[in-house]
Amino acid sequence: MKHSEFWRAVDTVFGSTYGRSLAQDLVLTGIGRTSVEALDAGVPPREVWHALCDDTDRSEADRWVFRDDLRGRRRDTR
Repeated sequence: MKHSEFWRAVDTVFGSTYGRSLAQDLVLTGIGRTSVEALDAGVPPREVWHALCDDTDRSEADRWVFRDDLRGRRRDTR
């Protein structure tokens, strides 16, 4: 997952306004930082995304929304 995919997933699942607020303000229990702080500190976007999904009780469909548009790219199996 790239940073751009993280932000696209945030906007898709939470909406741009609420999602950006969550990313800025919600301290993720598994990481101990907000999403923005974690990304700035070099935590992989996928790890931040999964922590955000865990802390907000997102569905499996929401958790994998960033994979919906592969645009011909090989699936990342990590």
